[in-house]
Amino acid sequence: MAKDYYGILGVDKNASEDDLKKAYRKLARKYHPDVSDEPDAEERLQDINAAFEVLMDPQKRAVVDAGGDPFDRATAGAGGAPFMGFEDIMDAFFGGSMGGFGRRGPRSRTRPGNDALLRLDLDLEEVAFGTESTLTVDTAVLCDECEGSCSEGNAEPQTCTTCGGSGEVQVVQRTILGQVRTARPCSACSGYGTIITDPCRKCGGEGRVRSRRRITVKVPAGVEDGMRIRLSGEGEVGPGGGPAGDLYVEVHEKPHEIFTREGSDLHCRVRVPMTQAALGTKLNVHTLDDRVEVDVAPGTQAGTVKKVRGQGVPKLRGGGLRGDLYVELDVRTPTKIDAEQEELLKKLATLRDEEVREIKTGSGFFSRMRDAFNGHA
Repeated sequence: MAKDYYGILGVDKNASEDDLKKAYRKLARKYHPDVSDEPDAEERLQDINAAFEVLMDPQKRAVVDAGGDPFDRATAGAGGAPFMGFEDIMDAFFGGSMGGFGRRGPRSRTRPGNDALLRLDLDLEEVAFGTESTLTVDTAVLCDECEGSCSEGNAEPQTCTTCGGSGEVQVVQRTILGQVRTARPCSACSGYGTIITDPCRKCGGEGRVRSRRRITVKVPAGVEDGMRIRLSGEGEVGPGGGPAGDLYVEVHEKPHEIFTREGSDLHCRVRVPMTQAALGTKLNVHTLDDRVEVDVAPGTQAGTVKKVRGQGVPKLRGGGLRGDLYVELDVRTPTKIDAEQEELLKKLATLRDEEVREIKTGSGFFSRMRDAFNGHA
């Protein structure tokens, strides 16, 4: 069943372009996710944008008035017109309409705006626990002088006398098939079918102006590097005061001096003196938001990794669950020792039967194999 696009905007079937614009702006402000508390606000805003786009396009609106839906291929031809007819195929082939058939009609001055993309650099702590950041964006906003009507006064746009309001003019071209009549956008009205006689001085008849805005972005806890946050309706306002596109904020995580991140887990390295690794100790390790105690068992070897549960990064939409922290123990052998320390180490080596002696290599399996091949017993 086709959508009730008029009902979505709350207007009747005889609504003018100004009526559609007023209804759209009222509903867009009401259901914008940043100001609405309703759980389906974002979905409602998408329907409102779609309804506005359809009804502001004469061709799509004609499909709706005929009982069809321009987004449904099965019903797009409602009213007797095939979805892809002969004239459409010839139009695609020759780059225009054949013999006056398949006209596209005047294009709407009101069109959706483009999406925008911004980069946001954040520290590990900010992406881990979430933050709010204020960005400055240069974008197109609704002209506050004409409010998107494109006119300086209240005068309605005048029908173009060159194309008669169709937005197209017929051109005869000579081809290998003979003379072919094609349709081209009218140069006098730029394909709109109407001409604004008193364009707004502030926006030049565009219905929008460039402006610098400050936008607050709420970054959820656990967001990862490269993820994008979508701000619905915060992109560029379209020509003729059309619905704004979306703003996407791409998060980039700055390198941390201590931790490296893998998903929701954190990794770090902690130096442990040789003596403490041999005797065993307890280490106080700083985390992103706390301090934890890590047990180092006697005889711990270099490269040992200790896992601390729940001290990583909160998981995105994880309900408070966090990843783990992996602490790699970097056992350090002293490089400079004094005479007393050297003597103590020598005594330890004697007690452990580890006195300095010549260490022979090749005394194992591979050495015996070599001797076998060389004819040795």
